[in-house]
Amino acid sequence: MNGKFIVVEGLEGAGKSSVIGLIVDALKNAGKSVEQTREPGGTPMAEAIRDCVKHDWDEQVSEETELLLMYAARVQLLTNRIYPALESGVWVVGDRHDLSSQAYQGGGRGVSPDTMSAISHIALKGFKPDLTIYLDVEPAIGLERARGRGELDRIEQSGIAFFERTRERYLALANNDDSIRIVDAMQPIKSVHNDIKTLINNYVVGV
Repeated sequence: MNGKFIVVEGLEGAGKSSVIGLIVDALKNAGKSVEQTREPGGTPMAEAIRDCVKHDWDEQVSEETELLLMYAARVQLLTNRIYPALESGVWVVGDRHDLSSQAYQGGGRGVSPDTMSAISHIALKGFKPDLTIYLDVEPAIGLERARGRGELDRIEQSGIAFFERTRERYLALANNDDSIRIVDAMQPIKSVHNDIKTLINNYVVGV
């Protein structure tokens, strides 16, 4: 594949949207063709699954149901948009990917490592992003920012302990994978953006 897949990860309120916009602009300025995606979502079917995942159902949504829906949406996005784009030389910038499931469902929901590994293997067959940027923010700060955007969805209402477990898993995975870069998202936004610009410029030069 000639294109590169760059993913931005983080808890709610980490500032992913502004960082993604910055990355897209930087890549375009470097002469790259760029496509932007989000998870869950990014295709008509995957967007329908996103609505299903986010909806506050009047019934218990099991951890396994949530996990399988996430991977179903992910495979649809990979098949219909990400793989074709990369193969045609387009760089893809994603708002979340597999690391989110590993952190949210594996860490936050407590789905077993064996289950996580098996489903990831079936769905992704070893595929992973070329570069992942994890925006690290304390859960209390991130959720306060998220509330400022409006009403929280079903997952965002999962409670502070859930997000603390999710952050812990994010950091554990990021610290053991050379393709993941951690950026302190609790800095002033200007400092975060400067870190992102430096990281992306260095990455583009190095590939």
